[in-house]
Amino acid sequence: MNILQINASIQGENSHSTHIANDITTRLRALHPDAKLTLRDVGSEPLPVLDPSALAALFTPADKRTPEQAARAAQYDVPIAELQAADVLVLGVPMYNLAIPVQLKGWIDAISRAGVTFRYTATGPEGLLTGKKVYVGFSRGGFYRDTPLDTQTPYLKVILGFLGMTDVQFVYGEGFAMGDEAVRKAEAEVRTQIEALKG
Repeated sequence: MNILQINASIQGENSHSTHIANDITTRLRALHPDAKLTLRDVGSEPLPVLDPSALAALFTPADKRTPEQAARAAQYDVPIAELQAADVLVLGVPMYNLAIPVQLKGWIDAISRAGVTFRYTATGPEGLLTGKKVYVGFSRGGFYRDTPLDTQTPYLKVILGFLGMTDVQFVYGEGFAMGDEAVRKAEAEVRTQIEALKG
C-alpha cells in the first residue's frame, strides 16, 4: 500500500488537522505494516499559484516548451505523479473562514489536469484517479458538521469525485476553539472515529 498524506495547515505541528491526519496514517500503517508513506506539507511549502505563466506552460506540448515552461510544468507534474502512485490519500484539512485553506486549493488546482487526472467525454467529465481510498481529517474551531456552514465536506466530495475518487471517509474534529473541555471531547471523538477505520 502506498499512502500519500497532504497536510494543509499553516500551523505545522501545532495543528489539530495535522495531528488528525498523522493519527489516521498511523492507524492505516498499523493495519498495513508494509505501507509506504509519502508526505507533502502544502501548509509550509505551498505549490505555486496557478497563474497565466503556469497555464501557458501546461497548454504547450511538452516537446515545444521553453526550459522555463518545462520547469514550471514540472512543479505540477510531481504532485500528480505522487497521487497517481498512491493507493490511499490522507488529507489534513483545517477550516479557515468557512473554507479549505488556499494552500490546499493550490494543490487541488495542481493535480486537476484535463487529459491526465480527468477527461471530457461525450457523456460528461470522467475522473481518471479511480480505485483510491481517501480519508479526510477535519479540524474546526466551532461546530459545523451537517450544517449549511460546512462548505468543506460537499466541496471535497465533489472535486474528489470529479477526479475519480469516490470512496471518501471523513473524520471530524470540532470545537477546538471552544475551551479545554471541548478540546478534550473533540480529541476523544476523533480517536473513536479513527479507531473505527477498517483501512
